[in-house]
Amino acid sequence: MTTNNTDPAVLRGLEHAGASVRLKAALTIGSRPDPAYVGALVERCAVEPEFQVREMLTWALTRHAAAVTVPLLVAEVRSGRVRARSQALHTLSKIGDGRAWPVITPALLADADDEVARSAWRAAVVLVPEGEEGALAVVLAGQLGRGGRETRLSLSRALIALGTVMLPPVAAATAHPDPRVRAHALATERLWRDPDAGFEFAIEEAKRVVALGGAGEEGR
Repeated sequence: MTTNNTDPAVLRGLEHAGASVRLKAALTIGSRPDPAYVGALVERCAVEPEFQVREMLTWALTRHAAAVTVPLLVAEVRSGRVRARSQALHTLSKIGDGRAWPVITPALLADADDEVARSAWRAAVVLVPEGEEGALAVVLAGQLGRGGRETRLSLSRALIALGTVMLPPVAAATAHPDPRVRAHALATERLWRDPDAGFEFAIEEAKRVVALGGAGEEGR
């Protein structure tokens, strides 16, 4: 997105083949915020392959007014591109503007792509309006047992970040018929009680409890 206020050299830098050049371009824009660059930053986030560059692009976006960035990022979340959606959600979580909350739908929180879902969980915890934390906890608890280690850890962290409102739906999940759900719920409870336990220890302990037939109060 080029306007009369943008520096063509900086815009070319965002598209450069070298990651270090793209990183420098994003740093330059973040150091000299100008709304004219926001569209280009959002567009680059959707395709940028390097993690460090994506983080710098996100930082540059946080340096601009939320009134300018949030509508474009919300539009990206609603797009069909996985990386665009995931990175837009990540950036929205860093901006923390409640105007983005309507895009965090139950369908998004259950997105088929694990990376999108994980980004949505993190954003939801930051953006949830006061008083709606309990309803969010119920939706998140519905994803217990999903995915591999990183996905399960992300969900546990999101639930724990919501505070005590997550305890009833997680406790209910300890009686779920699926042993993966029960183990994940038990591990989340363990992490809540003992944050220093570590996720691997918590999940292995939970698996042992499930294997022995324990769940809920009977397994504790």
